Amino acid sequence: MTIRRLPASFLCAVLLALALPGAGAAETWTGSWFASQQLTEPSNLPPAPGVAHATLRQFVFPTLGGTKLRVTFSNVFGESPLVITAAHIAVAGPAGQIDPATDHALQFEGKPGVTLQAGASFVSDPLDLPVTALKPLAVTITIDQAPKAVTGHPGSRSTSYFCPGDYLAAAELPHATKAEHWYFLSAIEVVNAPNAAAVVAFGDSITDGHGSTTDANNRWPDDLARQLQSNPATAHIAVLNAGIGGNRLLRNGLGPNALARFDRDVLAPPGVRWMIVLEGINDIGTRLGAQRHGFPYASADEMIAAYDQLILRAHAHGIHVIGATITPYEGAGFYFSADGEADRQKVNTWIRTSGHFDAVVDFDAIVRDPKNPTHLAPAYDSGDHLHPSVAGYETMANAVYTEVFAAQKP
Repeated sequence: MTIRRLPASFLCAVLLALALPGAGAAETWTGSWFASQQLTEPSNLPPAPGVAHATLRQFVFPTLGGTKLRVTFSNVFGESPLVITAAHIAVAGPAGQIDPATDHALQFEGKPGVTLQAGASFVSDPLDLPVTALKPLAVTITIDQAPKAVTGHPGSRSTSYFCPGDYLAAAELPHATKAEHWYFLSAIEVVNAPNAAAVVAFGDSITDGHGSTTDANNRWPDDLARQLQSNPATAHIAVLNAGIGGNRLLRNGLGPNALARFDRDVLAPPGVRWMIVLEGINDIGTRLGAQRHGFPYASADEMIAAYDQLILRAHAHGIHVIGATITPYEGAGFYFSADGEADRQKVNTWIRTSGHFDAVVDFDAIVRDPKNPTHLAPAYDSGDHLHPSVAGYETMANAVYTEVFAAQKP
């Protein structure tokens, strides 16, 4: 496993973020859970009868605890208003259920509901409700009116529940319809210690968790969050998953390209101190189809320029950037090509050796098959030869934790 050691300046930044809070420090908010928003494709829209005049319950995995919380809803891709009549939050119970004793109503500028105009997001009022890291929460909303263009996150790896009517506080929604997607729900923030901070995992379906277990929260960012919470010296650090399946650095695919969504997904969440960049496999893998149809596609040099732009923009806001090498993918159907592999090697060499990143985690070296290095190791292959398995994701998380955070002591 080849991982470039962290420079002293980077470790100083970690120490600063982990410093003990000073007396009388002001209340600060930090992201605890996050989902990158995109225009939901027709095949992933809410199931019949839809979300209008219905109750929608969704489950999330907070990665940082706190004494207060607030929830962000999004209509950023909507072309007409989204009318939420009411919203509740509670500790999750068994599948699809809540713990009724923990159920609380959210408010929006003192009102029970809110109208989100086309393109807008809205943050709820603060709620004095303790949040426990790694303990799932349920957000339940009733919707009066929803746009045809639905904002959401199709790759939730989490089951959402729908039913007609108003069942906001019900322990279990009656005769619920299920879908493995999130809709309109984009973030949960908490009040923790003044030294609380967040790391954004910025990537594609490998970060989004394709190949992980539905409702088990075992994507690699989830595993990293568990590692951080296991160490008192790092328990004030949240992990925000900003992965989108099919995402690319330079061109839109499923969701806006990385450069287009950077401000919303990295700069907007409060408390972000680090960003881990694992993007590029889709820029490389889609080139065969692009070549076949005469469409433009990204070269290695263009990908490197995109990485440099992400680093530049992150550094301008005091965010340290960890570069992750692109994992192997030979055997993944039409994705693999000889020139694509050559560009993957060129990009990975640049990530490892350019010195432009504040630190590098060599995911390629960690999950590849030593005997066939252009392939994922069998134990780390989910079966499609592109996405790591649950064991592969755990190994990736362990590498980030070990190399970046584990050296810190209480």
